Amino acid sequence: MDTYVARQPIFNRRKKIFGYELLFRDATAQSFAGRNGDDATATVLSNTFFTIGADNLTSGKKMFVNFTHNLLLQKTPLLLPMEDTIVEVLENVAPTPELIAACQEMAAKGYTFALDDFIDAPALQPLVDLAHIIKIDFRTSSLDAIKSFVQTRPRRETLRLLAEKVETYDEFHAAKTLGFDYFQGFFFCKPELIKGKDISSSQMNLMRIVAAVNQPDFEFKHLEQLISPDVGLTYKLLRYSNSAFFAKAQTIGSVQQALVYMGESEIRRFVSLIAMSHLAKGKPGELIRTSSIRGKFCEQLGTLASLPTSAAELFTLGLFSLIDAIVDQPMARIMEELPLAGEIKKALAERSGPLIGYLALVEYYEKAQWPLFERIATALKIPKDKVSTLYREACTWADTFPDWE
Repeated sequence: MDTYVARQPIFNRRKKIFGYELLFRDATAQSFAGRNGDDATATVLSNTFFTIGADNLTSGKKMFVNFTHNLLLQKTPLLLPMEDTIVEVLENVAPTPELIAACQEMAAKGYTFALDDFIDAPALQPLVDLAHIIKIDFRTSSLDAIKSFVQTRPRRETLRLLAEKVETYDEFHAAKTLGFDYFQGFFFCKPELIKGKDISSSQMNLMRIVAAVNQPDFEFKHLEQLISPDVGLTYKLLRYSNSAFFAKAQTIGSVQQALVYMGESEIRRFVSLIAMSHLAKGKPGELIRTSSIRGKFCEQLGTLASLPTSAAELFTLGLFSLIDAIVDQPMARIMEELPLAGEIKKALAERSGPLIGYLALVEYYEKAQWPLFERIATALKIPKDKVSTLYREACTWADTFPDWE
């Protein structure tokens, strides 16, 4: 059974992570209609949360999970931990007396409810009364309609507004001005192009360091001399090398031990991520976290593909895929300045070449665009049933690195 689970970030007003919406695709759920399909989805949810473990996907943050009419009637949310789960009532759920009673019972037990893709209608008032979060889609609702609802919405201390499918910083600022509390979408992955802004010399130096350490002929013998005098860098290296991601029998206590134990590939990643995290200062922590997940995810996808591809190139491809948002400059301009492989530059600046399929696969997976994801996976001859495991491992790996926020 092919089961895919992606996550999409939800931010608070300070652009800090509040939670993630988990998006599922299950092959068996598409093979049945009505109740059987709901039962299949419930099985996927149960297996995902109790076998995989939600922490691997949400890093201990709130998890937003969609539920159909039948799953709510069956009180399926009760399978999930109350303190971590936000129950999303889909927009096509009919507010029947039975459904409202089931939701009220779960709300009384402490579960938090969100109304997805909300469009105001009198019949939905009982659900509005028990909701804690109302989600407004910025793609399907006009700004005038959104303003009208915000002005007339119920005034309740426990009720919050969430702007979803926020794709630009302008939309983020508009939603924030209107009084929204939470924001969902990939606006943080887009650059804030500020007129007259240039790439500083310190930013360029950091980007060149990342590009250099990922070259196949980079010399590592001086790394210990470079890292040891820097207390902060040494602390991060030791914390990273002693994290749960590395299975080891004894504690690593020195820079030399860490370099020997971790090996060349992991040291490349460590130096890359340290530099990128400095570049991303002042940006949402999720930006560098997503960059690191993309790097690891692309690298792992290369091990499944039928065509031989450099692991270092794929890691660099994923890591640099959001560099335009990190330094707020057009991607083509950045690529002109960096000593990266031509195939990486072609994929990032021109969206073409032999590596673009890997980046597109990652992007479609992140946005849960499953048909497009499956089409690319088939073209790359990547086994689709293994991809979700690699994605979870990439998320876990990214969370072993020192805090992004």
